[in-house]
Amino acid sequence: MTKLAIIAGVLALTVGAATAHAFCGFYVSGSGSKMSNDATQVVLMRQGTRTVLTMQNDYKGPLEDFAMVVPVPVVLQKADVKTLAKDLFARVESMGSPRLVEYWEQDPCPVPIDEGHMYGSLYGASGGSVGFGRGYGTIGIRGSVKVEAKFSVGEYDILILSATEAAGLETWLGENHYKIPDGAEPLLRPYVEAGSKFFVAKVDPKKVEMVEGRAALSPLRFHYDSEDFSLPIRLGLASSSGKQDLIINIISPDTRYEVANYKNVFIPTNVDVAASVKARFSEFYAALFDKTLAANPRAVVTEYAWTVTRAQKCDPCPDLQMTDADVAQLGADVLKESMPSYVMTRLHARYGAKDMKDDLRFKVAKPVGGGRELYGSKGIEYGAVDSKENFFQARYSVRHWWTGAIKCENPTRRVWGGPPNGGSSRTIAANKLAFAPRGKLQLASVIKRDLWEIGFKRAKPAPATKPAKQGPVTPAKAIGVGSLGLLFVALGLRRRENRRA
Repeated sequence: MTKLAIIAGVLALTVGAATAHAFCGFYVSGSGSKMSNDATQVVLMRQGTRTVLTMQNDYKGPLEDFAMVVPVPVVLQKADVKTLAKDLFARVESMGSPRLVEYWEQDPCPVPIDEGHMYGSLYGASGGSVGFGRGYGTIGIRGSVKVEAKFSVGEYDILILSATEAAGLETWLGENHYKIPDGAEPLLRPYVEAGSKFFVAKVDPKKVEMVEGRAALSPLRFHYDSEDFSLPIRLGLASSSGKQDLIINIISPDTRYEVANYKNVFIPTNVDVAASVKARFSEFYAALFDKTLAANPRAVVTEYAWTVTRAQKCDPCPDLQMTDADVAQLGADVLKESMPSYVMTRLHARYGAKDMKDDLRFKVAKPVGGGRELYGSKGIEYGAVDSKENFFQARYSVRHWWTGAIKCENPTRRVWGGPPNGGSSRTIAANKLAFAPRGKLQLASVIKRDLWEIGFKRAKPAPATKPAKQGPVTPAKAIGVGSLGLLFVALGLRRRENRRA
């Protein structure tokens, strides 16, 4: 069996005055109206030179005159393109997301029970023709731009373009009433010079449902053959007005991946945090991620590298999990390979227009572990450690220490598990990180240890105030503390003594 290498990339976008969209293409519109793509997710599967790419867009704006432009290496035909279920990407994102767990210290003096009824791993201790409406005409050459193919798939009208010069492509779009983003021509040029084709997907408004002002677009999937193994990100910088947020999930039968042309770092993991973080977990993680990048500019951060099997997909697990059917939809059917197990790697980058000068290129990396409830001679494991298998995750904990009575001579402390009432706790996932508030949460005040991995220290706890020494309680002082009853009793006793005298 040919060894299967599956590459999956998820791009989460940020919006607002200080941020821009991370996307491997750009949007063009003839209306001049404001368009925003709050979230684009991309998944690629690769075997040999065959790549299957799936993308989903969370688009807000006018559907008329809208088109999405993405560079592709070859001319695509209708048989190469299809649409998928809309809910697929929520599970992809959830599987690799940073997670927050809650632990309770177990009774330090437990009642002896059979070993078979113990807590187990203690939450992870183990481990046809289309109407474009713009007069594109028949397939042919117009100037330096050639319309190689056109067809419809779902709600999308598709054009495949080739160009001999970037300026010619810009002119063609202008003649067809589309305005290319300012500054895009220099970014288009390397792709044109490399012989790339351009996948133009236009939305048919009659086939799209609007949900709360957003177009409920179906994911688009297409496949092609190419020797190059990279993720195009430079073209997406054309619309950049600030930082862009990019998440890449890489899935392979037995291999972890990292970037080959930028610095790689691991997110600090196994950090105990204050209980208040439960209500602000995505905000907390965004602050932690930003501090990590501040210490490692232009780096790509590994957040997850986990061996997913049918017996154990995750530990702890988020609410949404990927299925075998999801993997097949994302391209295993095209590659004709089954995936009973795989390694899922999640990489995260955040960058501006001046930070990334090249597309992301990937390479195989050695297995790592980390972020589990595993203890050694030096305590719980911190950071990424060498491992025979990939079991690394961004995991954070809220811990509740035992507050009940301790009635045995040799109590066993730091045994962590579920709530004392026998219930279970929910794993909180940090999703939609591009939308998380930034600049409000004070990271140093909610972490329980120094983040030596990035040289960041927690806030020192406020010193305990000692109560002032008090002298003997006099009647005047008793009044000061509200002890009127004691004062009356004292005065009554004194009157009795005077009478006896």
